[in-house]
Amino acid sequence: MSAKISILKNKVLSENWFVLRNYTYDLTGKNGNVIRHQREVYNRGNGATILLYNRRKNSVVLIRQFRMAVWENNPRDGILIETCAGLLDNDTPEVCIRKEAMEETGYMLGEVEKLFELYMSPGGVTELVHYFAAEYDDSQRVERGGGVEDEDIEVLELPFPEAWQMVKNGRIKDGKTVTLLQHALVAGWLHLA
Repeated sequence: MSAKISILKNKVLSENWFVLRNYTYDLTGKNGNVIRHQREVYNRGNGATILLYNRRKNSVVLIRQFRMAVWENNPRDGILIETCAGLLDNDTPEVCIRKEAMEETGYMLGEVEKLFELYMSPGGVTELVHYFAAEYDDSQRVERGGGVEDEDIEVLELPFPEAWQMVKNGRIKDGKTVTLLQHALVAGWLHLA
């Protein structure tokens, strides 16, 4: 079922980094009534994220980095612990996530598994995130990681129970990371004991 909308206004508010638009539109509801909405939509492109996990060590590789949006919401900190991720730009999701894993963590990935796709903030952001997982071992770490020239990323290898505890105590608050850690637990790849 597709929505019945009529766009009345589509104004670009910013094209500084990505595109922020202001829309005014009429939405025809199921009952035939028309509701007028005004919304701002941020188009930042689509992305990909990956959980690197090791069954034998019962561990995960995550990253820690500064995020301005997190700082604006919590000026005491701004640091986020998260899974490796990046924008697709002109790459396929798998090509993107392989590049990001190398740049951010230093791991050259073997087989990767596509899990699903999710909108993370559909109330105002267009981004669709492609979720992946891959097993890693120490021999696959061929570079230091840490990101490209404008990034300052710390690579973290954590026992899974510690990562899960960090979700429970609020130290990991990133939605994509929590989703992937939960998936690993439910899939039985990793365990809490």
